[in-house]
Amino acid sequence: MTTGPSTHAALARARTLLFVPGDRAERFDKALHSGADAVVLDLEDAVAAAAKAAAREAIGAAWPRLRSKAVPLVVRMNDARTDAGRTDLDWLARLAAPAAVIVPKADAVGTLSAVAERLPGIAIVPLIESAAGYAALPAIAAAHGVLRLAVGHIDFMADTGLQCSDDERELVPLRFAVAMATRLAGLAPAVDGVTAAFDNDERLRADTLRALHFGFGAKLCIHPRQIAVVHRALAPSEGELDWARRVVAADAAAGGAAVQLDGRMVDAPVVLQARRTLARTLVP
Repeated sequence: MTTGPSTHAALARARTLLFVPGDRAERFDKALHSGADAVVLDLEDAVAAAAKAAAREAIGAAWPRLRSKAVPLVVRMNDARTDAGRTDLDWLARLAAPAAVIVPKADAVGTLSAVAERLPGIAIVPLIESAAGYAALPAIAAAHGVLRLAVGHIDFMADTGLQCSDDERELVPLRFAVAMATRLAGLAPAVDGVTAAFDNDERLRADTLRALHFGFGAKLCIHPRQIAVVHRALAPSEGELDWARRVVAADAAAGGAAVQLDGRMVDAPVVLQARRTLARTLVP
């Protein structure tokens, strides 16, 4: 898939972004056929330091074939302030453009500006995974080239020393702040972090519903089997769809004036909520 407005639009609507280690070329095709809305070729955490050069070579060798598929390709680079990150930027600048680059350890606008300048036209997804990133959220969200924000909660816990309960209630301020920064900057819905227990569907479903409740629209995934679970959890139920359709129909019949439905007042905010529910049925 070539890069351009349509690719960015598809990535903005993506519900699942599946990581695949950049040095595991034998997994590339499986990731592309997993049903994920976007595939993230990883050069950072999933790749050992000694294997990063080999990962770039493997991605580069497969790139023409991967790029011909109808799946947006994203690259997670290394921290742009490190030698590995600077090498990634040089390499990415020579690569036929991916749909986006995930910038890890995003905690300063200057870093994002350097990435945007080096990779013009490529969408940026900052990964918020530190206290400094949390503090800089409004500026990061407003930085040039940023398409949507992503939460790296495991690294965030490591950086801050937080010890989280199973429901991660300790991270409510982080997710709320990401949701508000997303709204204020007019970005595509945020992307929640991974569920490490990839064989626990109930945990994954609960994590996905929590993300949805915060207004997030997607989730980072680490295994193909997670894709279908996330998509089902993000989709509105038949009851929700029925309500949304009736709200929109009632609003249209009333010509935009306030109207009652099922004993409740339907006005502009309720109609907006209904339209957002219907929008969740759209796929990239």
